[in-house]
Amino acid sequence: MPSINRVVMQKTTRQWMAELDLSSMDAAEISGKHGRRYDFGTYKTFKYPKHDICAGPFMTNRGAMRTFDIILANQVWEHLDRPYAATCNVLEMLRPGGYFWIAVPFFIPYHAAPVDCSRWSARGLKNLLIEAGFAEDAIRAEQWGNRHAAQRNFEQPWPPAYDAETDDLDNDPEFPICAWALAQKTFD
Repeated sequence: MPSINRVVMQKTTRQWMAELDLSSMDAAEISGKHGRRYDFGTYKTFKYPKHDICAGPFMTNRGAMRTFDIILANQVWEHLDRPYAATCNVLEMLRPGGYFWIAVPFFIPYHAAPVDCSRWSARGLKNLLIEAGFAEDAIRAEQWGNRHAAQRNFEQPWPPAYDAETDDLDNDPEFPICAWALAQKTFD
């Protein structure tokens, strides 16, 4: 059962991904497993601490930079000490026309794994992507949340599982719980 915090994000992301030719894409995921639900041409996970996206682009055993058609980061950027550097490294690893999908929390409890450093709204996430070098018109960013979901985030166990009968999924733009974006590298 998904967390109430991710239901709308996952639905929107499935719609965005359906617009892409995933079967022809080489995909990388940074410290996660969200991408396993899609039929990419190839899929590789890079886990921290062996692979630290803040330290630089991921390299092959022969010392060449790894490149991908799509890179995913689901609920990771809030744990990074240097999210701007990490975003620049992702952009460098994308092939021309490639995509970066990122999802982050906004209003959820502190959760150190191993650290908890940042929060972004959709606008803040878009600004981070622009500052790292993505073109503004090549970024889609959304956010979702409401007071009901925020209240549920105080419950234990956390995160709260979605209950279709009792949970309100209406969006209150003034009360974001999470944000996500899909940015395309539009240059070589």
